Parts: sequence; structure tokens; C-alpha cells
Amino acid sequence: MNEIHEREVRKLLKKAVPPVRAELRRDLWPQMLRRIEQPRRPVPWIDWALAATVTALLLLFPKAIPVLLYHL
Repeated sequence: MNEIHEREVRKLLKKAVPPVRAELRRDLWPQMLRRIEQPRRPVPWIDWALAATVTALLLLFPKAIPVLLYHL
């Protein structure tokens, strides 16, 4: 690219991307503590059913383990 195109690209990038702030607007630690102290929600039954199905399939077809690991 020539110098004129570089200047135009820089101007467009400066307009499109806001400047990065080095400081946070607020302290996130109190919010994190509140989230940790919240009571845990129970795991939905569909998650347990999915885990049981995957486990059963891996026990029946052990050669599928590398395929599962590849997709994770």
C-alpha cells in the first residue's frame, strides 16, 4: 500500500476502534464475591441425561474416544 492508503486506513481504524482504557471503571472483586456466595442452582435433568448417554456410548464404542477428544 502506498502512504495515502495507509493514512486513510489509520484514520478509519481510529474512528472505528475506541481507545483502550488501562484502568477499570469499577472494582470487580465485590461483584465476584457476591457471585461466589450465591446458592448454586441444581443441574438440569437434560444435562444428566446427555452425560449418561455419552458415557454409555463411550463404554459401548471405545474407539469413539479419540473422536470425542478431537471435537473437544
